[in-house]
Amino acid sequence: MIEIADIREWRNHDVVDQDGKKIGSLENVYVDTATDQPSFATVTVGMLGRHRLVFVPVADAVAGPGYLRVPFNRNDVKSAPSIGTDDVLAAEQEPEVFAHYHLDYATGVNGERRLARR
Repeated sequence: MIEIADIREWRNHDVVDQDGKKIGSLENVYVDTATDQPSFATVTVGMLGRHRLVFVPVADAVAGPGYLRVPFNRNDVKSAPSIGTDDVLAAEQEPEVFAHYHLDYATGVNGERRLARR
């Protein structure tokens, strides 16, 4: 399991797929608001001047020296829901992020958002 205390150390490190192919670099971590544990990361992908942030679950990620390996194929991650590099994930977009990875989605008991950026 990845410790939340290490979040600052992950930023700007390479994110690689299950085969070790680079996907992009880690931009931010989103925690599950119910547990405050890391849930998703945003990864910077795209060409210079046309970068975007894609979402990838980090529950089964493995941190190594200078990289974070996620258990997904690079193309699957790159086709995940994305936001602009200066944008924020809207509450309405949360369900599609979970759905892309076939994960169950539910808001908090009072309708609270499920993800919060740290």
